[in-house]
Amino acid sequence: MVTVARAHSAGELWTGPLEYALPPELIAQSPATVRSDARLMVLERATGGISHRRFRDLPALVSAGDLLVANDSAVFRARLAGRKPTGGAAEILLLSAQPVVPGGVVPAMVRTSKSVKAGQRLKLADGSACVIEKSLGAGRFNVSFPGREPGEVAADLGEVPLPPYIERPAGTSTLDMERYQTVYAREEGSVAAPTAGLHFTPELLAELGRASVGFECISLHVGPGTFTPLRGDVESHRMEAERCTVGAEVSRAIAGARKIGARVVAVGTTTVRALESAAAERAMADGSPEPWEGATSLFIRPGHQFQAVDALITNFHLPASTLLCLVMAFTGEALVREAYECAVRDRYRFYSYGDAMLVL
Repeated sequence: MVTVARAHSAGELWTGPLEYALPPELIAQSPATVRSDARLMVLERATGGISHRRFRDLPALVSAGDLLVANDSAVFRARLAGRKPTGGAAEILLLSAQPVVPGGVVPAMVRTSKSVKAGQRLKLADGSACVIEKSLGAGRFNVSFPGREPGEVAADLGEVPLPPYIERPAGTSTLDMERYQTVYAREEGSVAAPTAGLHFTPELLAELGRASVGFECISLHVGPGTFTPLRGDVESHRMEAERCTVGAEVSRAIAGARKIGARVVAVGTTTVRALESAAAERAMADGSPEPWEGATSLFIRPGHQFQAVDALITNFHLPASTLLCLVMAFTGEALVREAYECAVRDRYRFYSYGDAMLVL
């Protein structure tokens, strides 16, 4: 359970520049019964206005010609349960299921009651082994699976790696396997869902299409570094690199939206980081990113000059997180503070399975 203090009133919510005290009962433990039934807080940057809708109302809040860009990376079953030779429990969180060479090593976070060492073998649920190959520091190791590919092991034995604030004493449920994944997810590679996209349904996407609202996808494989909390000086924080691709189709679609004066609406902070990274590498005169593939460690904080994004769909984020920092950079610190106070007062649901925000 994440330890959080109780906010007695909205005025007492914020305890620091990026810190706030969330009532624990507002941490969503399960998704909305219907994805698009989640609440949607709408923020108007130009006026400071705040209004309240449902996510299914999105087609009425965007305009014909606008372009939604989402992250289609899929969460893979990255969490494995194991046992040490002594019988002690071990948890292995694969950070990638794709070794550089077939049958090779992959990085993982390994958690046990006592430290593990290179050469140690952990027994998995089906009796096969996970071998600790090399320490990478900070609880991370290169691991291998003799005779098997890491992706095969993850698919057969792995669980969806839910965040620690979603309590599942008996392990992830069948519902989690379905709902901690966007309906448009494609290539596996993320250890956490791009949660702003969890609210879309096939029906909502079809309705947006009928309203002449575009929908394209980038791919950014979400790693654990996205959720490393900010400590000390924000300026000194360094993001871990994450693989991303901004393809030719989305690049053309953004240029087309720019040409007619329509908005580019980023679905989630990972999409913002991918588009802004691509634009920083090589952008057209109007700020539209050229096609780009690479690794990004872009950390967006207040003062960032946005080139590629005009509006943002996002969830309500953890305090002292790079995600909250990005939202403040895009929206304005004062309006975000007011919005979060309003969300607590009106009993919005927070974090991965929680409600959403549209910033216009």
